[in-house]
Formats: sequence, structure tokens, C-alpha cells
Amino acid sequence: MSVVRVFAVILFIHLLTHSFAQKTLPVPVNIQKLYEQETRSYDGKPGDKYWQNTANYDIHVAFDPASLLLEGAEKITYINNSPDTLYNIVFKLYPNFYKKGSERLAKIEPEDIGEGMMIDKINVTNSPVLTYSLDGTNMSVTIEPLLPKDTIVFNISFHYTLNKGSHTRTGQVEENAAFVAYFFPRIAVYDDIDGWNKNQYLGTQEFYNDFCNFKASVTVPKNFVVWATGDLTNCNEVFKDKYCRLIQQAEKADTITNIIDSADLQAGNITADNETNTWHFTADNVTDFVFATSNHYLWKSSSVLVDSATSRRTRVDGVFNQKHTDFYDVTHYNRETVKAMSYSFLKWPFPYSHETVFDGLDQMEYPMMVNDNPVAGSTDAITLTDHEVFHTMFPFYMGINETKYGWMDEGWATMAEWLISPMIDSSIVDEYGIKPYETNAGKERDVPITTLTTQLNDMSLYLNSYVKPALGYLYVKDYLGDELFTKALHYYLQQWNGKHPMPYDFFNCINVGSGKNLNWFWKSWFFDNGVPDLSIDKVKKRRHKYKVTIKSKGTKPVPVDLFVTLKDNSVIKQHRSISVWEKGNATTNIIFHTKKDVLRITLGSTYTVDVNKDDNRWDAK
Repeated sequence: MSVVRVFAVILFIHLLTHSFAQKTLPVPVNIQKLYEQETRSYDGKPGDKYWQNTANYDIHVAFDPASLLLEGAEKITYINNSPDTLYNIVFKLYPNFYKKGSERLAKIEPEDIGEGMMIDKINVTNSPVLTYSLDGTNMSVTIEPLLPKDTIVFNISFHYTLNKGSHTRTGQVEENAAFVAYFFPRIAVYDDIDGWNKNQYLGTQEFYNDFCNFKASVTVPKNFVVWATGDLTNCNEVFKDKYCRLIQQAEKADTITNIIDSADLQAGNITADNETNTWHFTADNVTDFVFATSNHYLWKSSSVLVDSATSRRTRVDGVFNQKHTDFYDVTHYNRETVKAMSYSFLKWPFPYSHETVFDGLDQMEYPMMVNDNPVAGSTDAITLTDHEVFHTMFPFYMGINETKYGWMDEGWATMAEWLISPMIDSSIVDEYGIKPYETNAGKERDVPITTLTTQLNDMSLYLNSYVKPALGYLYVKDYLGDELFTKALHYYLQQWNGKHPMPYDFFNCINVGSGKNLNWFWKSWFFDNGVPDLSIDKVKKRRHKYKVTIKSKGTKPVPVDLFVTLKDNSVIKQHRSISVWEKGNATTNIIFHTKKDVLRITLGSTYTVDVNKDDNRWDAK
């Protein structure tokens, strides 16, 4: 590339990102400091001085499905990559959500309120732990100063009783089946924005964890199978040979393999003949580790070629109670979702070795695992499966702070649900969240999307995390077109996978990746109050030419979808993206020609939200 061209590119990025991002979007003072200290940059990339901390976890747990007692020990090697000297380390003890006296916003059953997680022992290799204190789901440990680039090693023993009746993302599913998440003490995120993440886990807002490496062993009684984040490394020690062969078969096949069927369960000769078996897993560069176990679940498995360049495949699983008929096709839905993510939307190779959908009592995502409840029919099963599987990318591949910025992951999963579900079943028109937004738009509970998730609850939390950001992403996709949108989104993925993007990193990446200044839309849709409200203002006819004037009565820009019904019942469709509102104009004209008589003109479509549809129809006189 010539010197002149290099200079031109640098100048373009400077004008596009520095000027627009700094002057057009409101930037809080604490975020401005990130650019000054060069941990973030105006072109959306991590700054030259970006850093993030990490750890290696070596976890050993024994779980008794009968008593629900979990006993564990772990060695955590924590690396301080920050420029700061740390005098204390903050841990997350998520099971303390169930501890008596803990603050919580989600309802739990009284019988699940107990002592929470008990720390039986905690020490630091070659240095005593000075003090530690508990505060809800946080534990703060005072240490000898940990200098930048230094490492500290914790050894912790712990135990707690898994919740039984209040399956909030984790707990007993039914007798002899459990989904066990958030079960070990983990070091909280220390980042360039807030320092330590001290937000309590209240049961509503979700999670924020560092990218770490995990080695985990899970000991359960004979006949219990374990599924988990990461790769099983001792298959022949815990399974009979037949099942290891079937797993290997599924990992290479496009067809579905019955790894454990009803005959296997009846015969009961699946696991090794020991009183207990210990299952070993490894997972590198992931934000969490979870496991599930049962002695009576079926297991259907297949795989997908996710990267044709490397011939890499991802195994896809459905693990379920044979009584739940909706789960018999979940492996197929899982497979089609992973395939769509790799080749259709996002067009990015699925990043992990497996994706396992477990028949649980929730609708929740984890690295390489999904905990889904049974549902009534195929449509619900498809939309639930693709929504949760899509979370693989947001927040896990992209290490989003869900606690503060729930819209940065739930909005994507909602949009993906709208797009991928019809790819699996063409009859599906997924209207998830549309009506609740139209009903509540403009009311007191309807606050800007960029309101921190920690400040939201109930309907405000739902609207701002799911449907509103999903619509925003969808409108940008429509505005840019599939090719340019994919290019811009890939720029974001390339810059921030395995890291911790904040909202401005996303906005700036899409701006730079697309070469478009979208701040006019980011500001109106994500930062400002207001409602989407279009109307047919007037219709003028001159011979065979019709000019329809559309008025934006609200301040939220939405696409224009016009349906012209002719007297022979044929329909002329006209679509305009949000680009028609880019200059801040209040009206736009749509012109079409027809020699046939027009019966009526209607405005709006499934994803073109509108708070008042009474003025969206014009009838010929």
C-alpha cells in the first residue's frame, strides 16, 4: 500500500471515529478516560495499552445427586496483567444467592434458603491469607501486594448443597438429574472500566467472568453420566467402550447417532463398574465451566462441519428425559443453528468443539452448554434452542459484561432467533417481544437501551435487554445490506473475541467496519428516549403514479414497509430502510406506478414497530 493511501486510510478512521464518536454520542467521563489511558481506541479496536487478567483453574468436585451435596477443592493461578498493584482479590460465590439474608430480586423457594457456600479452607501458596470477608455473593480476600505482571496461587476447599426447588439457572432438575452451574469460588473480573466487579448477583442480571483455562474433575456415583463445558479427556475410564466409539462416530457424522437410547438405560451398563467415577474435562480460554449429570437421560448426537477451510467439526448434542417428546428433535435444531451461525448468520465458524442442550428447568446459556426446559411444541423448541445456542457468540466468545450491558448479548440472541428460526422451519414467524415493546414504548418504564442493566428490573429489563436492541441490530443490518453488515460485524468479532468489549467498542467497530457514520442511529435508538410511530400522511395520484407521504410522528427511526393492495387482490410491496430518516427529516415519500386500481395502502410489518397503528391505513374512495 502506498504512503499516500496509508495516510488516507488513517485520516478516514480519524475523522469517522474520533470526531463522530467523541462529539455525537454522549460519552460518560469514566469512559473518556479509557481513551486517554489508551486501553480503548476510537477505531473500536482494543487500545495499545489494553489488558485483561486471567487465571488457570484446577477444580475437583464430588457431587451426590441424592443429597445434592457438592464438595470441592480448587487451585487457582491468577495472573495480574493490569498496571495496578492489587491489595485484595474479589471472589464471586454465586451459591450465596441462596444464603439466608442475601439480597435477591428473583423469587426462590423457602426450603432452598440455607447456609450458602461454605469456605472450608483458603490459603495462598507461600503466603498466608491475611483476612477475608463475605458480603452476599462477594468474598474479598486481603493479600500481600500483587504487583503488575505477578501471579498468585490460591488453594480453596468448599462445599454447599445444591438448590432443589428453585431452579434459577442451576439446580436439581428432577430426582437423579441436575444442572450444576456457578458451583466454585471464582475470581471476579478486574477491568479497566470499573476495577473490581463488585455487583452482587441478585438473580436477574447475568454474569461477567474472565477468560480462563479450566481443568476439572467431577466425581459422581456409578451409572451417572456427566456432560460439561470442554472436552472429556478420559472417556475410556468412565464409559464402556461402546459409548466412546459412538461419541467418536457422532463427532464425524452429519446424521444423528443415538449414543444412549432407552435400551441402554434399561440395560444399565453404560458407565465403568466403580462405586463412583471421576470425569475429567479441559476447556481453554472460556469464561465459565459448568456440568450436568443424570442416570436416566437419553443422548442424541451429531456434528457439523463448521469450518470448511480447516475441516473442523462441532459436535451437537441433545440430552433429555425420554418422557419429554419435544426434545427428540432438539439435536437437529441444535445442529441447524450451529450450521446457520457458521454459514448464514453470522457466517463465522462456530468456535467450540461441542454444544450440548440439556433438558433442565430453565432457559439459560453457558460455554458449550445450554439448560433448556421442556416446551409445548416444535416452534417453541426451535426458537428456544436457537436463541440459547446463539449466546455462544454473545456473551461467551465475546466476553461481554452482561451484568451491566445485558443488551449486548440478549439483543443479538433475540435477533438471531427471529432470523434463524425460519431457516429451520419456514412456517415460523417469530414475533417474540414485539407486542410488549409496542404496548410499553414511551411509558415511564421505557428508558434508553444504554441504561445500565444493574439499574433495571421487570419490564424495563426485558425491553432493554431483548427486543429493543434486537430491533436496532436488525434495522442496521437492513440499512447496510447483508454483505456490508457481515463485514462490519466481522470487524467487531475480530477485534474483541476473547476480550471484554463495552458498548462504545461495538458502536465504533460497526462504524469503522462498515465505513459508515451510524452515530445518528446509535444515538436515537440506543441513547435517547422516544417512540417509533409512523403514519400515512397523504396519498397523491397523478395518472398511474402514486406518491405516498410517510410521516415519522415519533423520534425512533424505523424502516418503512408499504403494502399496496389492488382491486384484483394482488399486492405491491415497497420497502425503505432507516436511511430515509438519516438527515433528520420528518417525512419521506414513496413513489410507485400501477395501471391497476388501488384498493388500499397499509403501513407496517412484523418488525416495523409502531405505537399507533390507527393511522397506518389509507383506503381509496
